[in-house]
Amino acid sequence: MDQLQQSLLDAPIIEKGEYEYFVHPISDGVPMLEPGLLREIVIKIIRKAELENVDKIVTPAAMGIHISTAVSLMTDIPLVVIRKRQYGLEGEVPLFQQTGYSESEMYINDVEEGDRVLVLDDVLSTGGTMKAILGALKDDVGADVVDVVAVIKKAGPNELDDTDYDVKTLINVTVEDGEVVIVDEHGDG
Repeated sequence: MDQLQQSLLDAPIIEKGEYEYFVHPISDGVPMLEPGLLREIVIKIIRKAELENVDKIVTPAAMGIHISTAVSLMTDIPLVVIRKRQYGLEGEVPLFQQTGYSESEMYINDVEEGDRVLVLDDVLSTGGTMKAILGALKDDVGADVVDVVAVIKKAGPNELDDTDYDVKTLINVTVEDGEVVIVDEHGDG
């Protein structure tokens, strides 16, 4: 069993309302993120993602940053972080994101028409954030989304199910009776 699988099986479960939520270093920053786990995840991303002809890695703040930074360092592909703060820079593109947990505005800077991007995130849950990001990149910016990767996918319906986007994942899980259950140890794609 690899470190990602084991770390998910060992993840503490907390309840938020009626929702059982796993707490994991990749998605929450706690418990602490061991370098070996991050290295394993980055290697899996590099092997799974379509990186040829990618100009930029694009990730939403905050929990995609550590993964995307490590991938950027290993591939020499520049990194763009979609922020929740508006800077008012020329070419800044706002997007509205709504998830099963919250809603807010985010802002894309430094992605231009024709840029070929890899969108990278920590967890795909409801798909709301990812759908908003992909729509803004394609429709508002005019970027070419070469590939989309999320480390962990929470099983169940998500907003990307009825779109043309295919999100590759490293592992698919669900939470049942207070425990993480691995649905697909190799993910999608």
